[in-house]
Amino acid sequence: MLSSRVKKKVIGDSQKHDTDTGSAEVQVSLVSREIDELASHLKHHPKDDGSRRGLLKMVSKRRKLLNYLAANSPVSYQKIIKKLGLKK
Repeated sequence: MLSSRVKKKVIGDSQKHDTDTGSAEVQVSLVSREIDELASHLKHHPKDDGSRRGLLKMVSKRRKLLNYLAANSPVSYQKIIKKLGLKK
């Protein structure tokens, strides 16, 4: 779980306008940050199956959000992919 300070920073980096807190781009950024933190936790605790299941659910959620962006706003999709470094 992200602290409110980290969450505000991630939202600030990816929001479209000042009051944007729930757009697909912001959601993808937040989920990606949570995935990074959970992946680092699993490197130290490889037998934590509950966290592994949560990680897989988050990856699935991010994939669905990215599919939505790709279908509805290809420019935003390319920008967020490049910014987060998700594909080559």
